[in-house]
Amino acid sequence: MAAVQEASSSATASSVIAPAAPATTPGKAPMLSVQDLKVWLTLRRGVVRAVDGVDLRVDEAETLGVVGESGSGKTMTLLSIIGLLPRQGGVSVQGRIELDGVNLLDLPEKRMAAEYRGRKISMISQDPLTSLNPVYTVGDQVGAPLRHHGLARGRADERRQVVDVLSRVRIPSPEHRLDDYPHQFSGGMRQRVVIGAAIACAPRLLVADEPTSALDVTIQVQMMGLMRRLQEQTGVGIIFVTHDLGVAASLCHRIAVMYGGRVVETADVRTLYRSPAHPYTQALFASIPSFEGRRERLFAIPGAPPSLIDPPQGCRFAARCSQRTPRCDEAYPPLLDLGGSHRVACWLHVQN
Repeated sequence: MAAVQEASSSATASSVIAPAAPATTPGKAPMLSVQDLKVWLTLRRGVVRAVDGVDLRVDEAETLGVVGESGSGKTMTLLSIIGLLPRQGGVSVQGRIELDGVNLLDLPEKRMAAEYRGRKISMISQDPLTSLNPVYTVGDQVGAPLRHHGLARGRADERRQVVDVLSRVRIPSPEHRLDDYPHQFSGGMRQRVVIGAAIACAPRLLVADEPTSALDVTIQVQMMGLMRRLQEQTGVGIIFVTHDLGVAASLCHRIAVMYGGRVVETADVRTLYRSPAHPYTQALFASIPSFEGRRERLFAIPGAPPSLIDPPQGCRFAARCSQRTPRCDEAYPPLLDLGGSHRVACWLHVQN
């Protein structure tokens, strides 16, 4: 209970306002549906269950936040969705990833590259400096998706579209900057260029892997405002991976909390911040520094995440949980519906 109270005070102290949820049609299928996704990596010392039965959905014009500690499976989930994991060499991807009803895992690589990756699904990487090639101009790199997918009718049309894209991501004087190189841009402007390259082909879905972590706070605010505007203008769905709970609350409509390769809790932002149900989610909120009251020490979650080569039979958070019961070690809990969009995988909420 103390963890829940601490989570509530932390959320209040941060003065976070979640965006309004997008309007959805009852009974309409989600734009993206991930069902029982498993990503297993075969190594010499065993099989790593990096992602082990993940279910996610993203509606049109919705932003889904994915949070959790390093090694919880967030990035592997994103790479599976955009199809950037190798299909051989000890990597096994199972389940279903449906975009507008098409299972992407059934598509051959050639079709995935020609019709979906960069066209209907684009990725925003974490570090804008390493995401851009230093020997090519910004215009060449933003225009590359247009050339690859045949959306530009000649060089002049490509430059016109690139200027339009750079203008949409708020690059000043884009007609003069498209011939500049990445080193001539600041960190925040480079990230705008990366976003521009991602949206150049008007994708249905953006997957963003911690795109604000390398930026200072003021630039983070600008990036969040930019992504909100782009979503309002185009209706693009976004999966936003982050370690920053404040950023997640400001930008996302719903949040999925991952731990040990699985989703342990998912809910709309306001519900999750006001009444987190899983002990791991409660512990994450308790770890947020608070300016209310006086503290001798900051709270830290004890222990370390479990090995994904030999995960425990029961709840994967049990060894670090202050509310652990014998049942937690016997079997992994089912994902329970707590009402609305709130779901949690925890034996504490299972009625005997």
